[in-house]
Amino acid sequence: MQFNVFVLLASASLAMSAQINGFAGADCTGSLVFSSGASSNECLTLGGASVKSIGYSGVPSQIQFFESGGQHDSCTNGAQSVLGGGSGCSNAPVGFNWESVAVF
Repeated sequence: MQFNVFVLLASASLAMSAQINGFAGADCTGSLVFSSGASSNECLTLGGASVKSIGYSGVPSQIQFFESGGQHDSCTNGAQSVLGGGSGCSNAPVGFNWESVAVF
């Protein structure tokens, strides 16, 4: 029975593996504007906020970044940046902010 409980906890941990942090400044500096966990195959909008950079960790295979401004809000119409899994920091293009991310 203990083995079954362990397996369930491990599965829950994998499902909510990515941590997303949005920052007011470039290079994941400045004030923390947004922080949330994200599951794989999830689009995470920044709750009405937009940020200059996003730090991430625990991404299973890929993370996609979408700029603020109508046509790309809520992970639509193609990502402006796509990075591999793991951890890192992504700056929004000059003159733009990030509004949402998709985790895979």
